[in-house]
Amino acid sequence: MAEKTKDAAPGESEGADVAEGEQKPQKRRLAGKTIVLFIVLPAVLLIAGGAAGAYYSGLLGPNAPNPDVPSPAQVAEAEAKAAHPPPTFLELPDIVVNLSSTGRKSTFLKLNVSLEIESAEDGGKLKALTPRIVDSFQVYLRDLRVEDLQGSEGIYRVREELLRRVNAAAEPVKVSDVLFRELLVQ
Repeated sequence: MAEKTKDAAPGESEGADVAEGEQKPQKRRLAGKTIVLFIVLPAVLLIAGGAAGAYYSGLLGPNAPNPDVPSPAQVAEAEAKAAHPPPTFLELPDIVVNLSSTGRKSTFLKLNVSLEIESAEDGGKLKALTPRIVDSFQVYLRDLRVEDLQGSEGIYRVREELLRRVNAAAEPVKVSDVLFRELLVQ
């Protein structure tokens, strides 16, 4: 019987080993599924989501930016620079006029103006017309009163009127702006 016990004990242990052996592969399969479920699957979803986001944002695919090909904004900016060269400025001589007043006290206006033009060629044409432009400015400025020059609105109106007059006096040439370098009322 002792032999049976020995035999039984090893048999029982073999049965226990078989039972444990059956459980080990099942635990291994569960551990593999757990790794796939909690590590590999989220990593794959994260990569796929990032790729989809990059594609729809234009970083990937047919609309991806190419460093060799300029963007439409860069092309438009280059065309604008080529179409509009930097402006040229023509300085007119100082203009001193007596403002219109009702009292005995005389009030003078000293004006120093620059004209903004598109090209240096127009500057040569405007220099030839400078006496006509200065005359046009003086006729207008002599009719002003001190109250007409009060505040920024008054100065703005004077600038707009001078721009209108200079464009009328130098008709083939287009002056884009009149810039005050000095405006002194005394």
